[in-house]
Amino acid sequence: MDLTPGQRNAVFALVVIVLAALGYYLVVPALTRSHGHGQAAASATAAAPGAGSAPASADPAVTASPAAPGAVNIYSWLPFTQQDLAAAASVTLRFSVDYDTFTYAEGAPGYVGRMAGLITGQLASTLRAAYQIPGVAKLRTSQKQVSTGTAVIDSLRAFGPSSMTFIVTAGQHLVSSRGTISGSTQYAVTVTGTGGSWQVGDIELESAGNS
Repeated sequence: MDLTPGQRNAVFALVVIVLAALGYYLVVPALTRSHGHGQAAASATAAAPGAGSAPASADPAVTASPAAPGAVNIYSWLPFTQQDLAAAASVTLRFSVDYDTFTYAEGAPGYVGRMAGLITGQLASTLRAAYQIPGVAKLRTSQKQVSTGTAVIDSLRAFGPSSMTFIVTAGQHLVSSRGTISGSTQYAVTVTGTGGSWQVGDIELESAGNS
């Protein structure tokens, strides 16, 4: 049966009212239940604590706070556990500190060797080659450069069952015959592995993207 324009308008208005009531029923109770637990939900992508200006041998502490009683276990929705996240973040921080820590008196084996166990063999080869680039190595030696790195995780950009990509702000305090310079750079650092065994497999500028 065809409806008159007036009847169609009435049906449309009724549908709008029903949808609005349904939306209120679904959304308002959900907001009420989640009140006070927003902080627990945010911890899935919260930044891990960064290292200070300690030397490369320092192991930045990464702790995972237990969820409050009654809070939603967000890790049941993710392909990794809370312990996996803490372990991966710890490796990311330690590597990021070592990445910007070096001295003109050490060669590539010493620089890369400090990261043993934290990086994959392929990344070790890449970093070793970069450290030995003639122009860079000559400048480092001639200016007697000594660099100390720091790092803080800003966010978790991407993740999967066996990989996570963190956005890291890496700080560098460089002392040389030319003076002292401090600065920071954002990187996308990807770690791969499972459980408590994670290694950094890639580092790129954050703006270049890394997933």
